[in-house]
Amino acid sequence: MLRESITFFKSYNRNIKLLLLGNIFIQIGLGITAIIYNFYIRSLGYEDTMNGQVISLTSLATALFLLPAGIMGDRKGRKKILLFGLAAAGIFMLLRSVLESASLLLSIAFLLGGATAFFQVMVIPMLAENSTVDQRVHLFSFHFAITTAANVIGNLLGGFLTDVFKLLVEDITAIRLALLIGSIIFASAMIPFTKLAEPLKDAEQPPLLREPIGAGNRKIILIFFLSQLLIGTGSGLVIPYLNLYFADRFHASNSAIGLILSIGQAGTAIAMFVGPAVVKRFGEVKAVVLLQMLSLPFLLITAFTGNLFVASIAFLFRQALMNAGNPIQMSLMMSLVNDRSKGVANSANQMAFNLGWAFMGPVSTTLVVTYGSYWGYAAVFSITSFIYFIATLYFFFVLKAFTKKNTQVAMS
Repeated sequence: MLRESITFFKSYNRNIKLLLLGNIFIQIGLGITAIIYNFYIRSLGYEDTMNGQVISLTSLATALFLLPAGIMGDRKGRKKILLFGLAAAGIFMLLRSVLESASLLLSIAFLLGGATAFFQVMVIPMLAENSTVDQRVHLFSFHFAITTAANVIGNLLGGFLTDVFKLLVEDITAIRLALLIGSIIFASAMIPFTKLAEPLKDAEQPPLLREPIGAGNRKIILIFFLSQLLIGTGSGLVIPYLNLYFADRFHASNSAIGLILSIGQAGTAIAMFVGPAVVKRFGEVKAVVLLQMLSLPFLLITAFTGNLFVASIAFLFRQALMNAGNPIQMSLMMSLVNDRSKGVANSANQMAFNLGWAFMGPVSTTLVVTYGSYWGYAAVFSITSFIYFIATLYFFFVLKAFTKKNTQVAMS
C-alpha cells in the first residue's frame, strides 16, 4: 500500500506537491496551537465555558464564510482566495496568542474562523482539479495522511515546547511562546502557496467543465451536507476538548497529552493508507460505513474507562477508524459533482461540519461543568456515539438509494 502511494506521488504535478507542502506547515502550526490553546484560556482565569464560546464562534464564522469563499474561489480563482485566507488567519493567530480580554478573544475567535474558511475550502477542489479520477482516492488518502502526520508533529511540539518553556518562565508566558511559534510555522505555508500555478480559467475549459449546478449536483451536495452536519454535531461534543478530557479525568501533563493525541493522529495517518484497500474490496460507500461503525465501540470505551492507558488505546483506534473514511467520502463527492460545482460542494460539506461544532461547543462544556470529569465526559462521548451511528446509517441508505436510482436512469 505504501509503495503504491509512493508510485502515485511521483505522478502528481507540481501544484499538488506544493499544496501538500504548504499544508504540512499549516497542520504543524495548527497542531501546536490546538493542543495548548484551551489551556491558555484557562491560564487567563476563565471557566471552561469560555473555551466553549471560543470554539463555537470560530466554527460558526467558518461555517458562515465557507459557502461565499467556495463561490469566490470558483469565480475569482482559488489561489488568490487561498493566499488571502492564509495571511488573514496567520495575523489573527498571532493576535490571539497575546490578547487577554474576553471581548477581544471572542472577536478574534470569530475573525479567525472566518479567515480559516477562505483557505480551508480551497485545498480539496485544487487537488481535484490537478488530478485525474484514477488518482483521487489515493491522492485524498495521501493528503489526509500527510495532514495527520504533520498534526502529530504539531501536537508533540505543542506539549513539549510548553513544558520546556515552563522551566524558564511562568506558565502563561510558556504557553504564549508556544502559541507564537505555532502561528509563525502556520504562516510559513505562504511560501509554497505563492508558487502555485492557477489551473485553466473557466472560459478556456471544455464545455462539460462549465456546466451549472444542476439538480443532480444539488441533490448530491445536500446528501453530503446532511451527513456532515450529523458527523460535525457529534464531533463538536468531544474532539475540541480531548486535551481537557485527558487533563481533567487523568491529570495528564501537557507533554503526555501531546504524546497521546499524537499517537492517535499517527494511527489515523497509517489508517489512511488502508482506506484504498478497503475501497477495492467493499466499494466506497460500504468502506465508509464499515470504518465508521468499527470506531463506535472504542468511543464508548473512552467514555467510561478510568484507566489512562485504556483510554489512550481506545482513542487511538477510534481516531484512526473514524477518520480513515474521510478521504473516501471526499473522493466520492468530488467524483459525483462536475468541476463547476466542486468548490460549492466542498464548501457546503465543511460548512455543515463546522455548524455542528458551533452548536455543540456550549453543550459539551456545560455538561462537563455540571456533571464533572467522569459523568460529564461519559455523557458527551455517549451522545456522540449515538449521533455517529445515525449518521452512518443515513449515509449508507441514502447513498445506496441515490446510486441505485441513477443507475436505473442511466440504463433506461
